[in-house]
Amino acid sequence: MELIGPYLIGCVLLIGAGASKAARPDDTARAFLPMVPTRLRPVLPFRTLRILIRLLAAVEGALGAVALLWPRPLTAALVGASYFAFAALIWYARSQGGALASCGCFGTADTPATSLHAAIDVVIGGAAVATAIASPTSGWLMTVLAAQPLHGLPLVALTAVGAGVTYLTLSGLARLHAVRLTLVASEGSR
Repeated sequence: MELIGPYLIGCVLLIGAGASKAARPDDTARAFLPMVPTRLRPVLPFRTLRILIRLLAAVEGALGAVALLWPRPLTAALVGASYFAFAALIWYARSQGGALASCGCFGTADTPATSLHAAIDVVIGGAAVATAIASPTSGWLMTVLAAQPLHGLPLVALTAVGAGVTYLTLSGLARLHAVRLTLVASEGSR
């Protein structure tokens, strides 16, 4: 399983993002409310969308945990599908002129949806699909780690670092990009 590292990073991010959104669904609901078609807004008001976000976030976190512990074809394929869906949502919102100042991915308003964010989602989705193709139909995380050098300790460490760097890229770097665009726009209006 050549791309197990990015796959594991994706699982860790699903767990963190799912838990964050389940605890704080408001920013994600605010980010997606403008994408709800006008005719559906009476049946999907903010309060209902907030509940739906919380439920989907719980499923997202559970998928991340199950897929992390059992990297098998089905779980890896579901991780890949979720990341491709995230990328598609970002691209759809951006193509509609949606003001995705935040996608609310981590349950806060500090995660602007950028093209880089969508590209990272595609890369992780691709790694998950590659893992789905190459993964055995039995075994669990400890089986994977046992086949790695030093019983997987370097893989675990690199997964933790990679998840942290990816989180910072999706949140901190994206915020800096948003600030830069704001400064450029204010300079242009002078």
